Amino acid sequence: MTAHGLHHVTAFAGDAARNLDFYTRVLGLRLVKKTVNFDDPGTYHLYYGDETGTPGTILTFFPIANAAPGRVGIGETSETAFRVPRASIGWWTHRLVAQGVRHEAPVQVFGEPTLRFRDPDGMMLALVGVEDAGEAPAWTHEVPAEHAVRGFHGVTLLLAEAERTAAILTGVLGFSEEGREGAATRFSSGAVPGGYVTIRAVGGFLAGRPGAGSVHHIAFRAADDAAQGAMVEVLTREHGLHVTEQRDRNYFRSVYFREPGGVLFEIATDVPGFAVDEPVETLGSALKLPAFLEPHRRQIEEVLPAVA
Repeated sequence: MTAHGLHHVTAFAGDAARNLDFYTRVLGLRLVKKTVNFDDPGTYHLYYGDETGTPGTILTFFPIANAAPGRVGIGETSETAFRVPRASIGWWTHRLVAQGVRHEAPVQVFGEPTLRFRDPDGMMLALVGVEDAGEAPAWTHEVPAEHAVRGFHGVTLLLAEAERTAAILTGVLGFSEEGREGAATRFSSGAVPGGYVTIRAVGGFLAGRPGAGSVHHIAFRAADDAAQGAMVEVLTREHGLHVTEQRDRNYFRSVYFREPGGVLFEIATDVPGFAVDEPVETLGSALKLPAFLEPHRRQIEEVLPAVA
């Protein structure tokens, strides 16, 4: 299988306006799409990424006011990491201090400087200093270009054991094992951005609990329907997993399955992309609805909270 890497990560949040402020102003990401949860249209679905919403840069949220906090545990994504230029870790440490963001001291993880911190809902994030990250394009409206986020570095999964999930990563999703540190095993697809998945195998541990600050699912890239279909065939034939029918998410087409460790995985197509219903220049500026919800726009807009 061809390596594809991460497409997006989707999480739960609390207050929508607070979420928007943190990810656009503090982290400097672009709001590339303001839409709703297609399965629950009274809830926003906010997409953050680079200028165009390139696969591998996209972090999305379902913000639910007064949502109870989630709890990270077995069968969940425990950390979502972004790429920044290696020399920018110090700058980001000062920025987090200045913005009052909860963070830890930088540490070395697989030889890379890593700055861990939490968003306002407690979601664990990290910035990883990468030597050549500065060569990639970035959204620079809030953060100087030399320090700006350059998409995902990767995600960390907290699992009871690694073997069966590793088989999905290497046999279906195009990753290969790159290294080990203690209980952590890192897998790489070679994709930039979004080329790493780390599994932390911790044995018996509390199960995760969904809520604000917890990750709902992670999505992997497929170039198109044919590539997605080929991966589904391997998942069902060789791994015996149940995969959903394809679902049209307007900006990509998706299938979902629960991997052996309990994490909800998605395979999302790169096409058609986020400029399918608004120009790149104005991405994220207006509420966009799928055709089947457009007749209900007035009712939907009445129940959605105000965001900038």
